[in-house]
Amino acid sequence: MGLDDKIKHGAEDAKGKLKETSGKATGNDKMEAEGKVDQTKADVKQAGDDVKDAFKE
Repeated sequence: MGLDDKIKHGAEDAKGKLKETSGKATGNDKMEAEGKVDQTKADVKQAGDDVKDAFKE
């Protein structure tokens, strides 16, 4: 997988962590949940990238 995709997925994960932390700090349960969802999406995409990389080798 391309380096660009890995960077995008890492940024999405970081965004999710920030959103989750902000939600916790402000008591905003919806924002906290959205942050966890963003992190999960990024993790799934990264896992897909790893699988694609494994088949390239």
